Amino acid sequence: MRKNYGIPAVALVAALALTGCVDNTTEPEEAPESSVDVGVDEAAAALLPEDIKEAGVLIAGIDLAYAPNEYKAADGSPEGWAIDLGDAMAAKLGLTMDYRASSFDKIIPSVTGGTFDIGYSSFTDNAERQKSVDFVNYYNAGVQWAQPIGSDVDPDNACGLTVSVQATTFQETDELPAKSEECVANGEEPIDILKFDSQDEATNALALGRADAMSADSPITLYAISQVSDKIEAAGETFDVAPYGIAIAKDATDLGAALQAALQSMVDDGTYLDILDEWGVADGAIDEITINAGG
Repeated sequence: MRKNYGIPAVALVAALALTGCVDNTTEPEEAPESSVDVGVDEAAAALLPEDIKEAGVLIAGIDLAYAPNEYKAADGSPEGWAIDLGDAMAAKLGLTMDYRASSFDKIIPSVTGGTFDIGYSSFTDNAERQKSVDFVNYYNAGVQWAQPIGSDVDPDNACGLTVSVQATTFQETDELPAKSEECVANGEEPIDILKFDSQDEATNALALGRADAMSADSPITLYAISQVSDKIEAAGETFDVAPYGIAIAKDATDLGAALQAALQSMVDDGTYLDILDEWGVADGAIDEITINAGG
């Protein structure tokens, strides 16, 4: 989730039929059942801080409103490809995940304050965030725009358009303001940035004709398009690809090394790619798990 600190079959189909809206907080029509069997990697587990090893639990702050990455299933439990990946990572370390729902803007402060062990919510790793936390990078995502079907939106020439986004995302705080400023500097109309608290609201604004376009992370936009494919489509290609990272406190180097080793073990034994393949998001797969690769 390119947030800038300092996105169920029956229910969904019914909602679309009645309102023409998309609900990214509900379960995709066919959320895959994970068939991945994960064993403990003793070398990775040995790197864990003693307090986390003894507790047997990794406390993760997460915003469960960003399908298909992380969202609430019909029964309220965490669901998504990032959840499957996080569960497998924890299993590699002999731990279980304790997902604690939070508004996105409170996650990093809660990591630095010690309430959460990690922030795990599709964070885009960038230089600004690295001033507060470190990141264990696990996936690459870009920016993807969407438009009403039949429109001709150019993300590089959007002056005067209304573009919907989720508030505090990279798109709202960096991408669109920069593009709008360029428009004004060239004597053209600014971009009207229509921001919402949740991604589903931003998608709904586009689907219902309140916006000319929408900007979000590529997995989120492509998922939104799949849910209302009779109303919206991709606008242009994915751009500005950057890594997602698990946020950890600056002094949590042992934990970072353990997470990096566990994820690399999953890459090496195929577990990592199996999970991404099951969800159809393997395009963002990486071969090497890194620390602070963004920025």
